[in-house]
Amino acid sequence: MAERKPVAIAVAPNGGRRTKADHPALPLTPAELARVAVECRDAGAAMIHTHVRDRDGVHLLDADAYRAAIATIRAEVGEDLLLQITSEALGRYRPEEQMAVVRAVRPEAVSLALRELAPDPAAEPAFAEFLSWLKRERIAPQIILYAPEEAARLAEMRRRGLVPWDEIPVLYVLGRYVAGQTSLPADLLPFLAPDVLGIRSWMVCTFGRHEAACALAAALLGGDIRVGFENNLHRPDGSVAISNAELVRAVAEPLIASGGRLADATALRTAWGG
Repeated sequence: MAERKPVAIAVAPNGGRRTKADHPALPLTPAELARVAVECRDAGAAMIHTHVRDRDGVHLLDADAYRAAIATIRAEVGEDLLLQITSEALGRYRPEEQMAVVRAVRPEAVSLALRELAPDPAAEPAFAEFLSWLKRERIAPQIILYAPEEAARLAEMRRRGLVPWDEIPVLYVLGRYVAGQTSLPADLLPFLAPDVLGIRSWMVCTFGRHEAACALAAALLGGDIRVGFENNLHRPDGSVAISNAELVRAVAEPLIASGGRLADATALRTAWGG
């Protein structure tokens, strides 16, 4: 009998939109992010996905702010977590600005929304050059895909030689553009259809109280999972979670109870080519 692969849990503790008015435990400062990183590592996370904010709490893509956050988190967790930054635009940044901050920071890993950085064929050459730079710098990309059609487009770009890896990690976002932004486990199925197969290293993130159910379904189907206050503030029963670490435990504990294993940061780095 084939053994189930270990599942990597990523935590997305803050995102770029929510504030402490949404939840008082939402981490915004480097010190708060570092404290959450420790708690989530201890709960079973292998990765942290970080956003930084300006003095007014607004989403920011800034090299100095990222360096401060990275240094503070690393001081607390060392190499125990794969540390990924976001390049998300949130309507504030152009593709060239998004790529420029990654070049300045040189992070361990970065998430890249295909629809933001290569929205049309005219943008593909610059995106392809950026991906080649990431590979030379040994920075792990994770391509964000909001629809199965985007997965098919990424595969087509790879066939044309625009993606310089045989395998590239992706993040399937379930329910971003549905009414109420509440995800369901069945939302994953179109991403796993035969015409979009070929992606081996995939992770899922979701919206709303069914986050744990969606995550566990993805884990059982061979994926990794991302949870956290960026997209969800609620426990599976609909009550408000106390912390990001509680959301990590909400998926880690049933995974282990069902015979699954958790991947650590070293295993995830290896899977991502690090």
